[in-house]
Amino acid sequence: MPWSERQLALMQGMGLRLWLPPPAAAAGVPPGLPEPAAADEVPPAPAVPAPRPAPVIVGAAAVARPPASRPATVTADVGTLDWEALRQAVAGCRACSLCTSRRQTVFGVGHPQAQWMVVGEAPGEQEDQQGEPFVGAAGQLLDRMLAALGRTRAVDGPQPPEHRVYIANTLKCRPPRNRNPAAEELAQCEPFLVRQIELLRPRLILAMGRFAVQALLRTDEPIGKLRGRVHRYQGVPLVVTYHPAYLLRNLPDKARAWEDLCLAAAVASGEAA
Repeated sequence: MPWSERQLALMQGMGLRLWLPPPAAAAGVPPGLPEPAAADEVPPAPAVPAPRPAPVIVGAAAVARPPASRPATVTADVGTLDWEALRQAVAGCRACSLCTSRRQTVFGVGHPQAQWMVVGEAPGEQEDQQGEPFVGAAGQLLDRMLAALGRTRAVDGPQPPEHRVYIANTLKCRPPRNRNPAAEELAQCEPFLVRQIELLRPRLILAMGRFAVQALLRTDEPIGKLRGRVHRYQGVPLVVTYHPAYLLRNLPDKARAWEDLCLAAAVASGEAA
């Protein structure tokens, strides 16, 4: 039986301490247990810890990372392209870092049925601006040398195919500041030159300059030891001579270069082996 308010007040006044059961005990719930939740009260869901990122294990093959961007290599089907498709492939090539510094590519110039093919080294500043190989002082010297043999790079005109010359470079983009081509750059551009030779099917190749000679003959011998005789590229007669830009700086070698062109003319006409 519970105490009355008057009894509680008298006992407190006498300094007596009374033990009163907690409300839960009075309701019949054993002490130490939580009170039951109301019927319409839903206990909160336990907190779910946020997922921790998986550790990255250096060197593990299972870790997928986006590959670093690299220049696209020359497509493997270059050997099936015709002239126009090949020109477009060269114009859109991004196989090496030269694509970031060029103004434009330098594909080649001349009649597609020319019997002579002149192969140079790499475009210079003026070639990069005009998109044509052998322009400027070096190109003018080459044109005079060819004209002396009755040959031209012009696409139109009365000259028959045997008097036409097609001109292409080993490298289709200008190296910055006209530096020497890198081995990787030459290797990436080589399929384009090979396809140009396949499409043209020249009767004679005139290789002008060290890098053109190295690309076609796979040799490091100096031009002075290679000139004066007939070589072969895929069965095509090949004559080695100096680059016109070199001749502008070394005038005494112009006579030797003229001898090389006379040899080329003799080979093309069948007068030399």
